[in-house]
Amino acid sequence: MPLIEPGRKAPDFTLPDAAGTPCSLRRFAGWIVVLYFYPEDDTPLCTAQACGMRDINPELDDLGAAVIGISPDDPARHAAFAQKYGLNFHLLADHRRDRSGAPKVSARYGAWRSKSMYGREVTGIVRTTYILSPDLRIARRFDHVKTPTHAQRIRDAVRELRQALSA
Repeated sequence: MPLIEPGRKAPDFTLPDAAGTPCSLRRFAGWIVVLYFYPEDDTPLCTAQACGMRDINPELDDLGAAVIGISPDDPARHAAFAQKYGLNFHLLADHRRDRSGAPKVSARYGAWRSKSMYGREVTGIVRTTYILSPDLRIARRFDHVKTPTHAQRIRDAVRELRQALSA
């Protein structure tokens, strides 16, 4: 499926969190939501991305924003990843696959697509982040995320959105 364009309503979903408890997107209505898709827990770039989100999360919380990370890993792996790195936000398990083998929610958000990996064309999770407004519409989208600067770009985008909503 294609990426979702800004202005569109974010598709609702319910996925298990690291404790196995169902968590729905609609639960976050009224918040700015940073919804990011990543390939796999405890790999170098995914860990750097998650730790960047962890580091800015207190400021995002002050801005009325919630962070949700989604990958195909199962809840137990998310729990171990969160504990190992002190992750202070929601990790959701998109481990149910559709008939094509794609994680269902990642595919609906366009994060499951072709990418180049080690010089080969493969299909998998492409790092994609959506910032949702409090009415759960797509406010911003970041695709082909570059990990070293991503957290700062997200923090700045959330600040801008909060200022626009307050104006």
